[in-house]
Amino acid sequence: METKLYSLYQPHHFSLNLGFPSINLNSTLKLPSKLTSPKLEFRTSPRVFASILTSQGESQESSTFEREREKQSSASVNPVYVPTPPNRELRTPHSGYHFDGSTRRFFEGWYFKVSIPELRQSFCYMYSVENPAFPKKLSALEVAQHGPRFTGVGAQILGADDKYICQYSEESQNFWGSRHELILGNTFIAEKELKPPNKEVPPQEFNKRVLEGFQVSPYWHQGFIRDDGRSNYVETVKTARWEYSTRPTYGWGNVQSKQKSTAGWLAAFPVFEPHWQICMAGGLSTGWIEWDGERIEFQNAPSYSEKNWGGAFPRKWFWVQCNVFEGASGEVALTVGGGLRQLPGLTENFENAALIGVHYGGIFYEFVPWNGVVGWEIAPWGKWYFVGENQTHKVELEATTKDLGTTLRAPTSEAGLSPACKDTCFGVLRLQMWERRYDGSKGKIILDVTSDMAALEVGGGPWFSTWKGETSAPELLRQALRVPVDMEGIFGLVPIFKPPGL
Repeated sequence: METKLYSLYQPHHFSLNLGFPSINLNSTLKLPSKLTSPKLEFRTSPRVFASILTSQGESQESSTFEREREKQSSASVNPVYVPTPPNRELRTPHSGYHFDGSTRRFFEGWYFKVSIPELRQSFCYMYSVENPAFPKKLSALEVAQHGPRFTGVGAQILGADDKYICQYSEESQNFWGSRHELILGNTFIAEKELKPPNKEVPPQEFNKRVLEGFQVSPYWHQGFIRDDGRSNYVETVKTARWEYSTRPTYGWGNVQSKQKSTAGWLAAFPVFEPHWQICMAGGLSTGWIEWDGERIEFQNAPSYSEKNWGGAFPRKWFWVQCNVFEGASGEVALTVGGGLRQLPGLTENFENAALIGVHYGGIFYEFVPWNGVVGWEIAPWGKWYFVGENQTHKVELEATTKDLGTTLRAPTSEAGLSPACKDTCFGVLRLQMWERRYDGSKGKIILDVTSDMAALEVGGGPWFSTWKGETSAPELLRQALRVPVDMEGIFGLVPIFKPPGL
């Protein structure tokens, strides 16, 4: 085995004593006419331990001392499994599986990402289930009764060097999800004469019972999938296997506060679909991934998770996410997303929706339509620009990429799990945030950081030209969403009525 050692993790410490006065918001956002490319800074402090083990032989010129030193310093990483406890810290609303048992059109999708800064590589895991009311492909009678539906479970990974793997089954009877916690799994192929799991199990039991499949929780993620040959338009790997543990550091809110619903308390109801929840804006993961003939080991690698659910993906959307930054004294996590989503009703009416969320120093800075304004200018591919402001802060970020991007699948109402979006994990990004003065101008700068590992995405369409937009909620909706409604607390009084997923 040849082992390459990269660096050792150095922890950062959060400061939780930040606070800023509220100021009335009465300005609008202006987008510059020209996008510029941000400048990168070099990393000054290492953050993770990472190593690659390959099947190549050792060099004959290596001394015994050097081989022994490498052997000691690159001992195999052994992630520690911890069962998910009840009432865990940093749990967000909507962590659970939202399927209510009805036959309405429904999908749910999950996204987990691990970034390894020293290798400048990321691994993005995407799971989806479609119309689980029908565990197998619909019969002719069911199609006549319910209309055409696409069924099944998909597992995708966008991995190192933008290579890709996808395994899909039209059947979902071996998929399972916890009603109120971020725990789910699926068995594509079970071990002979053994029953597939239907809940979280210890890693050894999973490996014993599951030949091909996955299970994931807030603290643990493992699986093995095999590419099914459906993706001849992209460079693929044949198999992927992984095991890693995660320690969440950010949910969706201040570290020492109750975590928030990403879309507000109205997300507890089936309106304004699809819904979106960031489950873990930031975490630290330790373990290994076997990918394209290499075993990549890592400790305290920045990680992230989110989910969507509802009738179908938006007609058109954009997304930016990053946990690896230069220029900050503590951990920074950025999530931006939005799109053109259909409003409830009999007619096809659509609205722009967008948000910017920044976690820094244990504090959550939220820019959403009900507390401010978010604007954007996004090219069909290659350039993303956003501005946002609320009562207390202003934010601006721009990202570019020369990478061609990789086409990924998403659950669609027209064609099921089909190619629908383009992603890269090699985005160059600059994020700036300021205090907001009483007159709406920029005050003291809070953040000015850069990255060359931003995840960037555009999806749906059509994308014929640059999309310029701005979103802010009507005053009545602003006031409603600002009301601190604790849906979990309300339904906690009458658990029998608590909707699935919440």
